[in-house]
Amino acid sequence: MNLAADVTWRKSTYSGGQGECLEIADGLPPRSPVPVRDSNRPDGPHLLFSAPAWAAFLRVVKEPSRY
Repeated sequence: MNLAADVTWRKSTYSGGQGECLEIADGLPPRSPVPVRDSNRPDGPHLLFSAPAWAAFLRVVKEPSRY
């Protein structure tokens, strides 16, 4: 699968204008691996996270800081 051509990439609405953003692929079937890439290198490599790992990551970053 050529992810750059086959999916729609999205970056967070919290991303600033400094070009330091990650993008995730949208519109994949539920429980699919979640592709993540550097927005500055759209043709570069991407990382694949399992759906449970991505969900766990989102839970942690959305929690208020405990420190």
